[in-house]
Amino acid sequence: MGVFERYLTLWVALGIAAGVGLGLASPGLFQAIAALELAQVNVVVAVFIWIMIYPMMIQIDWGAVKDVGKRPQGLVLTVVINWLIKPFTMAALGVLFFQYLFAPWVDPASASEYIAGMILLGVAPCTAMVFVWSQLVKGDPNYTLVQVSVNDLIMVVAFAPIAAFLLGVTDVTVPWETLLLSTVLYVVLPLLAGVATRHALLRHSEAALAAFSARLKPWSIAGLIATVVLLFGFQAGTIVAQPAIIALIAVPLLLQTYGIFFIGWWGARLMKLPHDVAGPACLIGTSNFFELAVAVAISLFGLNSGAALATVVGVLVEVPVMLSLVAMVNAWAPKRA
Repeated sequence: MGVFERYLTLWVALGIAAGVGLGLASPGLFQAIAALELAQVNVVVAVFIWIMIYPMMIQIDWGAVKDVGKRPQGLVLTVVINWLIKPFTMAALGVLFFQYLFAPWVDPASASEYIAGMILLGVAPCTAMVFVWSQLVKGDPNYTLVQVSVNDLIMVVAFAPIAAFLLGVTDVTVPWETLLLSTVLYVVLPLLAGVATRHALLRHSEAALAAFSARLKPWSIAGLIATVVLLFGFQAGTIVAQPAIIALIAVPLLLQTYGIFFIGWWGARLMKLPHDVAGPACLIGTSNFFELAVAVAISLFGLNSGAALATVVGVLVEVPVMLSLVAMVNAWAPKRA
């Protein structure tokens, strides 16, 4: 394990600190970067995420992808966690905390918006970052690709009705431009690039492929750190201006994330999934498709709404929490003889 991977938690912590510091020192710069958007997808963040994902895409062997159907248990676990458990537990936790436990400190109107933002996060399981988490836990890249693809297909038909049901509204509109652009940027393009690169390298030798993949690893981690700096830089002012509200929103989000992970891990153990399938299957359900959640929150409730703020808090807590879960998955990996 290289120095970047060994001390990843430290680099992310430094990235968070750097992001907040730079965001406060140069707010204009980060506002300009934040404005570089297409369909609610930030172009600069997309580039950094692409850098993170591309190295894993090179590892995908299309000859092995077709064999995933012979081991459907991991796909079943992913679908059940993401669509039958996660949205409803997120809604339940939001109601529990903001209508009861935190009621003395939050007015009812704001509480309803925070709950709405949490629900939108719960109905938007992750697409892009799953590839990063899977790579960090040495997940099966072929299986992860199929898990993400199935998840995206379900999201197309299930996001709007589940969100509408839990929010109690009937006019939830899926921002198709955001969904489609994110899928193309985060899955299709890096996948095509990875397939082309793998094919070209294998024409030389397996050793050439392994050497190239090894050289890319530091770039993947660098992309993650750069993304963290940008995300925290974008929200530096909010973090400083509303620390108490952010802390309150973070509590149920943290409980949801760890709770969903352990439900998934328990299910994987019962199903006796191999470690390289169980790890990514559990992590898919715990992370969120934040671009989609933020876009819908803004369209439904407005840019400065509590719902939009709650989705942003989801972005801020995700990376540190997911790194802790990655550490757990790696610690629980079967020991090699």
